[in-house]
Amino acid sequence: MAEVLFYHLTESRFEEALPDLLERSLSRGWRVVVQCTTEERRNSLDQHLWTFREDSFLPHGTDEASNGALQPILLTIDATQKANDPQVRFMVEGAVPGSLEGLARGVYLFDGHDEAQLAGARERWKAEKAAGHAVTYWQQTEDRRWVKKA
Repeated sequence: MAEVLFYHLTESRFEEALPDLLERSLSRGWRVVVQCTTEERRNSLDQHLWTFREDSFLPHGTDEASNGALQPILLTIDATQKANDPQVRFMVEGAVPGSLEGLARGVYLFDGHDEAQLAGARERWKAEKAAGHAVTYWQQTEDRRWVKKA
């Protein structure tokens, strides 16, 4: 069973929080898939990860390219995409995976100011818990740190 983490964004935007979480995954030697809900979001995230910080970038590619298997971080809209043999799957802005089978970790990142994303996260919590995954809930503090709440 996968460890499933729910990250509730209350103080920062998705684009601000995701790069740090991706860096942590790469520092552990994990390969990552980031599942978006639209091509526009995937393409926007693709550009953002090259420029999010002046002194750094995150090595990645999209599922549109033929070299997906080589990417440490693969951006996709496909709920079953595993071309880069990931250990971690991030689901952003309401994305729902086909399965978390074979992964070490699944991560839901959702906006606490978006009612649809909140409702979706609650449904996914129930589904992942019922599937037998170890689930934890993390919320941001005012200083944008993550605190485990459940």
